[in-house]
Amino acid sequence: MVQSRLKIFILAPLIALSYVIIPSAAFANPSDISAASRSVVRVALINVKDGKNELVSHGSGVAIAADKILTNAHVVEELRYDPNLRIGIIPSEGATNYAATIIAFSPKNDLALLQISGKGRITAANLFIGPIPDGSDVFAIGYPGTVDIAQGLSLADMIRPTPPVKTKGNTSAGRSAKDFNTLLHTAPIGGGNSGGPLVDSCGRIVGINSFGSLSNGNDAEFFFAIAANEISKFLRQANVRIATSNSVCRSVAELTRAENARAEKANRKIEAQQRAKQEAQDNKLEEYRRIATYQVMETRDNHTAITFLLLIIALGLGGASYIMFEKHNKVTAKLLAGGSILAIIIAAISFAGRPNFNKIEDIIASLKADDEKKDKPIASDALYAGKKICVLNNSRSRITVSKLVDIGFEWSDSGCVNDRTQYSPNAEKWSRSFVPNVDNQISVVSYDPRNNIYRVERYLPSLNAMGNARKARNQYNVSGCTTDTVALEKIGTLNDAIASMLPKTPNELLIYECKNVK
Repeated sequence: MVQSRLKIFILAPLIALSYVIIPSAAFANPSDISAASRSVVRVALINVKDGKNELVSHGSGVAIAADKILTNAHVVEELRYDPNLRIGIIPSEGATNYAATIIAFSPKNDLALLQISGKGRITAANLFIGPIPDGSDVFAIGYPGTVDIAQGLSLADMIRPTPPVKTKGNTSAGRSAKDFNTLLHTAPIGGGNSGGPLVDSCGRIVGINSFGSLSNGNDAEFFFAIAANEISKFLRQANVRIATSNSVCRSVAELTRAENARAEKANRKIEAQQRAKQEAQDNKLEEYRRIATYQVMETRDNHTAITFLLLIIALGLGGASYIMFEKHNKVTAKLLAGGSILAIIIAAISFAGRPNFNKIEDIIASLKADDEKKDKPIASDALYAGKKICVLNNSRSRITVSKLVDIGFEWSDSGCVNDRTQYSPNAEKWSRSFVPNVDNQISVVSYDPRNNIYRVERYLPSLNAMGNARKARNQYNVSGCTTDTVALEKIGTLNDAIASMLPKTPNELLIYECKNVK
């Protein structure tokens, strides 16, 4: 086999078209590859002659920062020798093209870095720097000229924003080019794919397509992408930092099922604790009621006994008064009669003063108050409110574009974060959708205070979808924290409106485990 630079490299149109027309079964989550395509551009060399622009050749590239494009050195090599040539950057979406200049050039590993002129911004991709298992699914994204020709695109069509072509293949570990580290794969590419990214199933760059093998018509084609470590070294030398990831590409569906099962288990545990607590409270209440009932009954019995004793005394005094009266001792008889009457009055007061059974509830309240003074419970809200530090659990997350950093915030029992952002109640969780003005991503963030879990679902939609989401956000915009029911309903409506525009599964799922901090 003979290796050849993709500058002149052309595959059969039928092979390329077969991957355009026939969808790949390996696209478990097509939105990941679509999201990666947002960063892919056509890199055009344009000849400026007599005031007219003429397309000379083109390749592909990928944004590694909002204003920087990574491509192959051989794609823009002619520019170094022909002063009439200019670089045009044609994004995959939108309506604007950009001019660019070369700011780093390395022919030894076929890489070049381009700087977009003016205020152009393109969604940047993420570089995967972890190991690539043998046989991994990979996807080549770019602009093969054979597809342009087969579709009958004119030169004017080719310099308008157009979705790139995506093809699928597998990696073959252990076979690299001699001059620099490469990744051997089987995702078909053609002339024009040069400089475009090779991505994994999460849409992260694992290489930059550079060249391929040519067959004699009977052998299969194989292709080489410049490896991630070569890309990292080249960008470091150019003093450019790129977002990187080394996390395993996991299935969102599997992670979601695991999280739902974990949440259900945690909720069952909380419910069991609450039932046990309620049973303890019920038992304590029954103990209070038993004590209170005994006290009331004992007091009633004491009053009854006193009443009975006083009546006996009154009866005795009455009898003695009668005897004294018969003996004509009227003074003593009157005194004894007065004592009898007083005993009867006191007996009546004692009987009337017996506590009724309604007194039981008052005693129960008094007993509860005494216990609470001895062991004052923490208010339920105080268990959740306060400052939090949340650490990303890598094994429970699917990381594609985010940096691995801890998150800190202050939570209030009313669903307010940092005294400025209000979340909406949703069952046992609080949630809020975020649609930024600049970055082309939508985040659905939720916090479960009972389990101390902070969850971020991140979606990477197209420019058109982002525009629609921003319009929806502006209709329901709520700033600051509030406990007003109408405002909370508005946030809930915003969440529902954004959710209706999103696919079933996010491109990124981040699970943070939180704890209280002083």
